[in-house]
Amino acid sequence: MATIAFVLSLLLCVSGCLAWEWYASACPATTNIAFDTTHHLMDTYYNWTTGRLNGGSVWTDANAFETVHMLMLQNNRTDWDGVADNSYIGRNALNTSTDWQKFTGGYLDDAGWVILDMWTKADYKLFRGEDRGEDFLTSAGELYDKMAENWDDTCGGGVWWTTEHGYKNAITNQLFLTVSAQGYLRFGNKTYLENAKKTWAWCKPHWSRIVEASGMRNSDGLFNDGLDDACNNNGQTTWTYNQGVIASGLAALYVATGNETLLSEAEITLDAAILNKTINGILAESCDGAVPTDAPCDIDQQTFKGIWTKHLASYLTFADDKSKIAKYGPFLGAQSDAVIKYATNAMNDISNLWYAKDEGGAIYNVKSLPSGIMAHVAAAQYGGCDVY
Repeated sequence: MATIAFVLSLLLCVSGCLAWEWYASACPATTNIAFDTTHHLMDTYYNWTTGRLNGGSVWTDANAFETVHMLMLQNNRTDWDGVADNSYIGRNALNTSTDWQKFTGGYLDDAGWVILDMWTKADYKLFRGEDRGEDFLTSAGELYDKMAENWDDTCGGGVWWTTEHGYKNAITNQLFLTVSAQGYLRFGNKTYLENAKKTWAWCKPHWSRIVEASGMRNSDGLFNDGLDDACNNNGQTTWTYNQGVIASGLAALYVATGNETLLSEAEITLDAAILNKTINGILAESCDGAVPTDAPCDIDQQTFKGIWTKHLASYLTFADDKSKIAKYGPFLGAQSDAVIKYATNAMNDISNLWYAKDEGGAIYNVKSLPSGIMAHVAAAQYGGCDVY
C-alpha cells in the first residue's frame, strides 16, 4: 500500500496539484461497501443529461462527486470515468465563459465546496492521463478569487457568506481556510498561504474567546453557525460539518507551516464533536431522530455528518501521525458500521439516522445517501477492519 500511495502522490503532483498521499484503502470489505453504495447512487440518481444528481443541489453534488472521484483515485479504478466532464460542475469548469457569480448564486460557501470537488476531479483526470484537467484547476482558481474578494474588515475580518454581505458564518471561513491552505500546498502560491494564516488569525481571537463566550467556538469547543450583527456568537446550531472542515483546514496549514499547535486546536473541536455531537458513540445532528419530530433535519442538513467524516479523514492524512490514526480511526470505523446497521435499507439507500433503529423518523434521499458513502470511504481509509 505504501508503494501505491507514493506513486499516486508523485503522479498527482506532476501538474502542481496537492502534495497529498492518496493512501490505498486499508479495509477491502469497507471499500467494497463504498463501491456498492456509490454504484447505487450513480445508477439511481445521476442524470447524464443534466449532469446532476436528481434532487441534489450544487454544493451537495460537489461533495458527492468529490467523494466519488476520491474513491476511484484511492483504489485506482475507473467505475465512473467521464462523470468529471459530464457533470454540471465539470461542464462549467470547462466553459471559459462561465459566470461564477450566477453559477453559485452568490453563495461563497458553495464556491468552497466546488473548489474542493474541482481539485479532486482534476487530480483524477491528470492521474488517468485525460485531457483538460488543468481547466478544472483554472476554474477553481477563479472561484477562489471570488471568495477572496469578499473578505473585508467587518467584524475584524472574514469572508461573507454571500456576495450580498449580510452574514459572516463559520462554514464559509472554515472552507476559505481549507482551500487557502490546501491551495498553497498544491500550487506554492504564497497569497494562498497568507490568506490561510490571516483567516486563522482572524478566526482564533474571534472564535476562541471562551471566557467571554463571544466567538463562534463556544465553551464546549464547538463552532456555532456564525456571528450576529454585533459580531458576537449568534448561538445557533453547532452542526457536525463545522467541526470537521476546520480540522482539515488546520491540518493543511500545519503541513504548510510546521506549527504543531494547529493540530492541538483542531483536536479541541474534533474531541468536542465526539463528546457532544454523538449518541451511543455515533454522530447525530440535533435534528436527527428515531421517531418523527416537528422539526426534522432539512435536506441539506442530512448530509452534514458524512462531511465531518470526510474531513476527519483529511485531517488524518495531513497530520500523518500513527497515534492520531489510532485515536480517531476506530471512531470512523464505528460510523461506517452504524450506517450499515441502522441507516441502510434493502434498496441500499442510506438515511440520515445513523445512531438507532428507525421508528419513523429516518429520512432517505439523494443527500443522505452520499453522506453515508462518505462515512464508508473515510472508514475504508482509516477505520480498520476490526469492526466488521
